[in-house]
Amino acid sequence: MANLAHISRRTFFVTAATYERRPIFQISRVAEVFIDTLLYYRTHGCYKLHAFLVMPDHVHLLLTPQSISLDRAITLIQTGFAHRLASQHTLWEQGFTAHPVRNLRDLETLRTYLHQTPVRENLTPTPELYPYSSAHRLAGKNPAVPVPTATTLLSKSAS
Repeated sequence: MANLAHISRRTFFVTAATYERRPIFQISRVAEVFIDTLLYYRTHGCYKLHAFLVMPDHVHLLLTPQSISLDRAITLIQTGFAHRLASQHTLWEQGFTAHPVRNLRDLETLRTYLHQTPVRENLTPTPELYPYSSAHRLAGKNPAVPVPTATTLLSKSAS
């Protein structure tokens, strides 16, 4: 049985960079494989995924690990992605940054920041049009549909 003392149900804003900041996610298939991996482990109950963004050379995640540590959740995502991609190359920089989310307002602020990143980087005119983000998927690929609030995200992830 795993030592559960180091496991908490805290939500984190995580950033993980690709090895040497290589823009591997500029290739659509690679970005989609990453998103499929992310959703696979979410579906299997490893974490609640509140928001995600796949940029050309890094990813941002808002997630709450479930019955595993944050380190284990990120390791699952990164190694699962490498396995699905059948890559023999190093794909990720060592480590990742993680900032705990303090409250619902903090979650909403970070989610908005995350979704606005491709707009700030001039990759898309609106968050919903950027194909490798939860804003795009939550909007049902229809930019006329507004992105749900953090309260909506939390209630959906609880089910």
